[in-house]
Amino acid sequence: MIQFADRAAFAAALADLPAPDAAALEAATQRQAELTKPAGSLGRLEEIAVFMAGWQGREKPVAERIRAMVFAGNHGVATRGVSAFPPEVTHQMVANFRAGGAAINALTAACGAELSVVPIDLDRPTGDITSEPAMSEADCLAALNIGAATVRPDTDLLFVGEMGIGNTTPAAALSAQVFGGNPRDWTGRGTGLDDEGVARKADAVAAALALHGADCTDAFETLRRLGGREVAAMAGAVLAARHLRIPVLLDGFICCAAMAPLLADNAAFLAHCLAAHCSAEAGHVRLLEKLSLDPLLHLGMRLGEGSGAAVAAQIVRSALAAHAGMATFAEAAVAGKGAA
Repeated sequence: MIQFADRAAFAAALADLPAPDAAALEAATQRQAELTKPAGSLGRLEEIAVFMAGWQGREKPVAERIRAMVFAGNHGVATRGVSAFPPEVTHQMVANFRAGGAAINALTAACGAELSVVPIDLDRPTGDITSEPAMSEADCLAALNIGAATVRPDTDLLFVGEMGIGNTTPAAALSAQVFGGNPRDWTGRGTGLDDEGVARKADAVAAALALHGADCTDAFETLRRLGGREVAAMAGAVLAARHLRIPVLLDGFICCAAMAPLLADNAAFLAHCLAAHCSAEAGHVRLLEKLSLDPLLHLGMRLGEGSGAAVAAQIVRSALAAHAGMATFAEAAVAGKGAA
């Protein structure tokens, strides 16, 4: 189990990242060239298969053990009218997840993923980021370690999701802190805000940046001041996955925003990740561009929970099925390109 003893250990883990298996990448690339199809004719499915091979360290990667982790947290900034729903909905949705009644339950069942739901101190919201840091150092480290502890070494593919009323506000703040721009560029309607609500959210982001921006000197401090417990947990899980060489599907705006401070500290951080989809949240298109990620799907989703990643997991399964299940030209006795 990956754990970070202190913030220095977290920084060290972020600085020293393993690379994919070069031999497996080469073997998978060669296999793709030998399969009974024109080169490149399966498009991104071919790229996905090779990507998965590199991180799993085998020519024929598998997706037998897909695991989904949904982290839940509450936010002090939610009291500023930045969400269309009250904070108690976080509790209610966690109960719904556990009862099997949410979208993520149906979608993980459909893609064959094992779902875990991890609420983090829901009765103790984070600090209001417009007036204080979201978390103490101890709380931020604890959230990172909660996320990291959920990642099991025998996982073939991981995706993380979140539930937390008001969490598009810290996501917008993290994105603006790391990549700059007007707070309004990163602020969307979230769960269905009206124009006045969007304006309140943008003002909250601007206030948070003015208060904390100069002190956001590394990934830990940025997450601590502007993030949330479920946000830090996602970051911890994805960093742990990297050290275990587990490929990751990133979900929507909040999930990707959680990754931004880590990428700012190490430009190689997201090499083990694929962007599952581009959500309908206003800042997600811009954020994916800044993260240099090309999403697999554009479905207009904006639910969170890891829902877009669950749908994209089906694409990964298809890519691996074709990669492992197709015959080579030699096996099928089919003349390959350039054959006499």
